Parts: sequence; structure tokens; C-alpha cells
Amino acid sequence: MTDAQKTSPDKSSPFDAVPIEVTVSVGRARPLVRELLSLGENAVLTLDKRVEDPVDLYVGDQLVARGLLEELGGDQSGQLAVRLTEISDLQNGIG
Repeated sequence: MTDAQKTSPDKSSPFDAVPIEVTVSVGRARPLVRELLSLGENAVLTLDKRVEDPVDLYVGDQLVARGLLEELGGDQSGQLAVRLTEISDLQNGIG
């Protein structure tokens, strides 16, 4: 069996139906501990990214993709989504 046959999308794998959790990182904040402890309801924590900046997608601690946040319309109006713009080469790193 060739490598192409082993990875053929026509072949079903028992892992195909296993869900995984993808974490979307929109930014980081680095407040001092005293600042963090003084935060209350309606406090604003400034992140290191802008709204239009790409977000990072992780599976566990592995960066797997980057994308842009979007708001869905129609029946799913208000629902957040990510449009993938860059897929990681898991063997050689992103890009």
C-alpha cells in the first residue's frame, strides 16, 4: 500500500468521529497581580491585540491555525466564528 493510499480521504478511520477541542486565543493581558486583584465587575482588561488582528487556534498547546473573527448572519446571527487564513504544517510549524 502506498503512502497516498494510506491517507486517502475515501478511507474511514475510527478516529474520524472523535471530537477535539479547539481553543481560540484572541490575545493576552499581563497585568500586575495587584491590578488583577483589584478588578471588579465591568472592569476592562486590555489585550495585546486589536479586533482586526488574526486569532490563534490551538489543539492542546499546539498551534494549528490562524484566522479572523467573524459574526455569522442569518439564523445564526450574533454567533462568533473564525475564518481560517493559515493552516499549520504540523511537522514544520505554522506557515
